[in-house]
Amino acid sequence: MTGLAFLIPIALFMGLAGLAAFLWSMRSGQYDDMDGAAHRILIDDEEEDA
Repeated sequence: MTGLAFLIPIALFMGLAGLAAFLWSMRSGQYDDMDGAAHRILIDDEEEDA
């Protein structure tokens, strides 16, 4: 039972830290352009000489 006294606060702290990191990433614009990176890999920027 004494192990739970340590594990429950640690789990709550880690959950709050994860939530804070998620909210920070939302505010900093990490999820603004979800399709841009997926389409950017398909675009060929190099001009080839034929």
